[in-house]
Amino acid sequence: MNTLRQAVQEYLAMRRSLGFKLQSTGPALLDFVGFLEQHRASFITLRLALAWAKQPSGGQPDTRAAQRLSFVRVFARYRSATDPRTQIPPAGLLPYRPKRARPYLYSDKEIQQLLRATLHMPLSPRHRKRCALLPRVYYCLFGLLSVSGLRLGEARNLELQDVDLKARVLTIRGAKFGKDRLVPLHVSTCKVLADYIARRKRHWTGRPVSSYLFVSSWGNRLDSGQIHRAFYAASRQIGVRGANDSHGPRLHDLRHRFATTTLVNWYRSDQEPERRLPLLSAFLGHVHVSDTQWYLNASPELMREAMSRLERHWEQRP
Repeated sequence: MNTLRQAVQEYLAMRRSLGFKLQSTGPALLDFVGFLEQHRASFITLRLALAWAKQPSGGQPDTRAAQRLSFVRVFARYRSATDPRTQIPPAGLLPYRPKRARPYLYSDKEIQQLLRATLHMPLSPRHRKRCALLPRVYYCLFGLLSVSGLRLGEARNLELQDVDLKARVLTIRGAKFGKDRLVPLHVSTCKVLADYIARRKRHWTGRPVSSYLFVSSWGNRLDSGQIHRAFYAASRQIGVRGANDSHGPRLHDLRHRFATTTLVNWYRSDQEPERRLPLLSAFLGHVHVSDTQWYLNASPELMREAMSRLERHWEQRP
């Protein structure tokens, strides 16, 4: 029988081959095995798993302990197939429900105002020529996020070769869990992107520029912090955020808006959203449909459509 350390290494290799990055899980499980070795334990016990999970740390104790125990729980299920002595920590042993940020659902008018604000963003007089394309960069980036449901990192990583305007599709490479996927585009979105790519080509003629679709004034991939600063400035300009607000509507909320709008449209056109939900889940790049189902609770409008359908169902019953 393999030792626990060998089993952990095989477990991590197996899950990483499936696309999981395990940036936190890997070091944690190796530390857990070291903890068991210190206690001369040859198999996982509930007592030692709890003791390891509850070790003091600088983070929030409930959050960290629950997360660490969840790492052990999944590994213990794997290990139990080869070592029946393994004790699997029950799911409710250290309950913790992570707090999700309440999404802000932008109206169509707010999206239009946000995009107009990016086109009129102030430019430094000293670097006006070099930064001349930036307003159009942010206009297309924020607009694409609002109509495609992409994550910001996925949009930042797009390269010119990933944009097929003839087929009207984007290729998203190496997204969450290392997965690739295709995202279809509406013809109107393709027109805006085609115009942007033509402007981009003219702006960088004769000068070096990276192959990324959305580039900074220096010709490299846009920095995430730079993007958020531009978004905050535009949000304050249209009044979505106050002048001194440190919190407020997020860029990621554009993804929530896309998901809820899609579901609402399915309800209104009687397209059976409960059956089409896996399609939206794949479109958004979610691994589990349950990740997409959370959007059902985020929109009052969506809840009204669901309740309306339920009421019609009850009215039609004999």
